[in-house]
This record gives sequence, C-alpha cells and structure tokens, in this order.
Amino acid sequence: MKLRKMTQAGMMDCKKALIEANGDFDRAKELLREKGKLVAAKRSDRETTEGAVLARTNADNTVAVLVCLGCETDFVAKTDGFQNLAKSIADVAIAELPADAEALNACKVGDLTVSDHVMEQTGKSGEKHLVACYEKIEAPFVGYYVHNNQKVATIVGFNEKVDEAVVKEVAMQITAMVPVSISKDDCPKDIIEKELQIYREEVANEGKPAAIAERIVEGKLQKFFKEKTLEEQVLALGDGKETVKQYLNRAANGAKVVAFHRYSLSD
Repeated sequence: MKLRKMTQAGMMDCKKALIEANGDFDRAKELLREKGKLVAAKRSDRETTEGAVLARTNADNTVAVLVCLGCETDFVAKTDGFQNLAKSIADVAIAELPADAEALNACKVGDLTVSDHVMEQTGKSGEKHLVACYEKIEAPFVGYYVHNNQKVATIVGFNEKVDEAVVKEVAMQITAMVPVSISKDDCPKDIIEKELQIYREEVANEGKPAAIAERIVEGKLQKFFKEKTLEEQVLALGDGKETVKQYLNRAANGAKVVAFHRYSLSD
C-alpha cells in the first residue's frame, strides 16, 4: 500500500516489484519504471489518438504554452493518474519554458523527469504514452482556449492587450475553423502552390478556355484565402457577415493576431 501511494501503480504490480526488490522501495520504484519502458517498447507502433490537450499562460500573459499528453484510449485519458500527469507537464512547461518537446521531457517534476513520469504512467496503464505536442508563443499579450473535452486547444498571441472576451472569441475561431495562417500575406508558399495546382487541374479537366482559365484559378485562390486565413474568415459566432479582421477592428481597436498554434487529437 505504501508503494502504491508513492507511485499510483496497481496493487499487484507493486507487490511483484517489492518481491523482486526484496522489500527495497527505491529498487521497486525503478522496477515499475522499467516495466513502463518494456510496455512502451512493445507498443511503440500503437497510435496515441486519445489523451489531454492543455494550455497555460504566465502571470503577465506574455507567454503561452500548449501541451498534449497522448495515450491509446479515452478510458485511460479520463483516469486521475493520467489527468494529474498531464496537468503537471503543462505546469512545468509554463514554469520552465523549455525550447522544444525534447527539452520538456527532460524537465524535472519532483525527483523525476517528465520522461520518467510518462514511462511510469505507461507501466501503470499498459498503454503507450507520450508528449505528443508542445508549442510555445511569446507576444505582447497571449491567451488560449481549451475545448471542454480536452481533445483540442489553441494558444494565440496579439500585438497588444485585448479583453478576455476577444481572446476567447479568436481562440475559439481558430479551434473551430482551422485557419492555415493569419492572413494571405503569411500563408506558406507550399500551401499556395498546392492549391494552385489543384485549381489548374480542375479548370483543365473542365475544358475552360485558356483566356479565362487563369482568372478562374485566381478567383478560386481568393476564395481559399477567405475560407482558410484567419483575418479573412467570417466570424463563426457572429452575424455571418463580419470577418475576424473586422471584428478585431470593432472590438479590440484594431489589435492584430501575431501568432497562433492549434492542436487536435483528431487531426
């Protein structure tokens, strides 16, 4: 029972570990972590399509982090042990602000690294666990939205302070409408080229005259920008006419989004 309280591992796993360790609690904890490594190795090819996506901001709202702890089933994702670990990882991420996921895995939570805790949780549940996503934004003002099922979340940065309602509106917009960029000016060139290729093939298959084909392609590209770039998107929770850019001009004195990251377990 003492080992179970220390590790949250199953009773039989704790019993077996203590027997193998001849009653040495430190060695028993190591054995439980080794079990996690064994489980992880056996299930390395499994998909982690469930888990918890969380976000945090620092005290002055200038840094936001987004973290996903992944697992295999929704049943495990809802357990207290998994949820507590996901929250601990998000907390250490905003406290330490590691450079990337590898650095986050090396951060300490208590006496163990994040990687060690993930391995322990793997051993307890018998499922593959991993830090599936870690993103960070630094901006004059940041915020986030986490959907209530914890399967999708967005962090967003602004060029100046905005009201909490504006943060939520814009973050929910990104979460729901999945823009590829802030505006057409910063839309990645490879995405634009891919869309142009698709449109040109469509026009060619329709047998459109060459004289108007390129104008049709350009029109399709502009429609893509309206649907897939944040500023040009129609506000999802608005009147069906106002764009996000117009909303920010009206509700936030022209404040601009300077960065965002969205992560969904279903993507």
